[in-house]
Amino acid sequence: MGYRSLQHCVQDLERHGMLRRIEVPLDPCLEIGELQRRVYQAGGPALLFTRPADCRFPLLGNLFGSLERTRFIFRDTLRTIERLVAAKVNPLSLRKDPLGTLTLPGAALHLLPKRVAGSYAPALRCTTTLSELPKVISWPLDGGPFVTLPQVYTERPSKPGFGGSNLGMYRVQLAGNRYQQDRQVGLHYQIHRGIGVHHREAVNRGERLPVNIFVGGTPAMTVAAVMPLPEGMPELAFAGLLAGHRIEMAAGPGRLPVAAQADFCIVGSIDPHATLPEGPFGDHLGYYSLCHEFPFVEVEAVYHRPDAIWPFTTVGRPPQEDTSFGAFIHELTGGLIPTVLPGVKAVHAVDAAGVHPLLLAIGSERYTPWEEVRRPMELLTQANAILGQGQLSLAKYLLMVAEEDNPYLDIYDTGAVLRHLLERVDWRRDLHFQTATTMDTLDYSGDGLNRGSKLIIAAAGPQQRRLATELPSEVALPAGWSSPRLAFPGIMALQGSASAQQRGSGDPAVDQLCRFWEHSPPPPGVPLVVVCDDSEFCARTLDNLLWVTFTRSNPADDLYGVGATRRGQHWGCSGPLVIDAHIKPFHAPVLESDPAVVRRLEALAVTGGPLAGLF
Repeated sequence: MGYRSLQHCVQDLERHGMLRRIEVPLDPCLEIGELQRRVYQAGGPALLFTRPADCRFPLLGNLFGSLERTRFIFRDTLRTIERLVAAKVNPLSLRKDPLGTLTLPGAALHLLPKRVAGSYAPALRCTTTLSELPKVISWPLDGGPFVTLPQVYTERPSKPGFGGSNLGMYRVQLAGNRYQQDRQVGLHYQIHRGIGVHHREAVNRGERLPVNIFVGGTPAMTVAAVMPLPEGMPELAFAGLLAGHRIEMAAGPGRLPVAAQADFCIVGSIDPHATLPEGPFGDHLGYYSLCHEFPFVEVEAVYHRPDAIWPFTTVGRPPQEDTSFGAFIHELTGGLIPTVLPGVKAVHAVDAAGVHPLLLAIGSERYTPWEEVRRPMELLTQANAILGQGQLSLAKYLLMVAEEDNPYLDIYDTGAVLRHLLERVDWRRDLHFQTATTMDTLDYSGDGLNRGSKLIIAAAGPQQRRLATELPSEVALPAGWSSPRLAFPGIMALQGSASAQQRGSGDPAVDQLCRFWEHSPPPPGVPLVVVCDDSEFCARTLDNLLWVTFTRSNPADDLYGVGATRRGQHWGCSGPLVIDAHIKPFHAPVLESDPAVVRRLEALAVTGGPLAGLF
């Protein structure tokens, strides 16, 4: 049942033709990450780098590089987890599969980790130093090497033990900046992460927070570390369910136990008050997260198993390998949404827009069923519930529609949901802002780190307009604007001069555009205009449109409207809504590959070369 170690997983994937060994000595600095991203985009296999340059440990990349391979890795336990989820959604569903329910008590036994002696744990058999660990650098401006698939383990200071533990994937910077060599590593965690609860308690108690950082081991631990579980539910329990066996935890050299089958373990603790600069790091929104003060770990020891493999991933503009994580997690837990959020039928964090910048939801409108014409009412209640729920609270734009208007609407067909909303939305009524609130740590479109705004757009009722499917040959524009393109039915992309906008201020040029259109209206059937730096790029694909629009705008600062009005403190507009998606001077840089690295890999991938057939 399941893999107990990463070595077992690698052997099985290779046996089934799902893994390729890379014997050519590629550099962990930029080359290996670039190759992994390219192989992912090509739908290629997992990659075992057996001779990485200047590194004595093999590296494993693209392990979860497709949803199909991820399902294969956990094929022994998926059915059991599906039954458990079904039982939570509808206990009567178990009657349809009575024989399957017999496996549930056994699965429940896997929830509790198994304590083993330290002498038994492969993870504690060898020691090394931080300097000897693989130095994976993914993007040219990264501040140093990072652990990109860490499992950071902590326990509640006031209530130690598995029951109050947290296992999270918080990036770890191994070197660079002002970290003392072989003694300190950076620990970057975003807001609304479980480790923050433990860290706050340690700060209040004036104590150091013990931390163990695991790398590798059973793949179930890696997935558990990214699961958005309810606060108080230990990730180790879920890892046991997914692995199909109890997770073995060994008494370690520090105050915390060690995952016995891990490939590596960094043992240390966090000072309750000290921070150091961490970053930059090329992140999953497609931009660098910049250098900021974050906690760091004072390292006491580094352990590894004799046959250790270093798993890694690289992130960047979606889709990337972490896209498979998101899809797999939805398969496991998507059915639970209606039980957690009554009335909400489905939610979808749009990967193409960087996940947190854009959330789609389908809800229900049952408040006044006797009224002939629906308008958003219950949707607003449900939207507020969504923005108060776990990591869904990090959504910047929440677009919500009513199931009653189209019971067959597929939440994962982003284009269909967008079209449905634009056909019904009333910009005078349906815009609901939170103007000064928390924002995803990785989003630099707002007022500062973790600060920005949110927008709920809730649309319900009959279709109000037909969306334009082509633009007229001439579009009325003021000076400074050019290249109008239809990016999507009802959405026009428009090119303007580079933005000089500062934080917390508007752009007079976009204001002037809206005033111009009050007298010379834009084309009919275009309820949304996106102004940007490159309208051809923005309109080339739906993914480009979503990425540009929702990662480069802050609702409170970057929304304008033709015929804008204010009723009390409610803002709306009678004409098209205009979103300023220019790159602003304070935005983080876009991720770009090193051309020399790209040329070297392409030369190795020619017919007959050591990387032939991979991308």
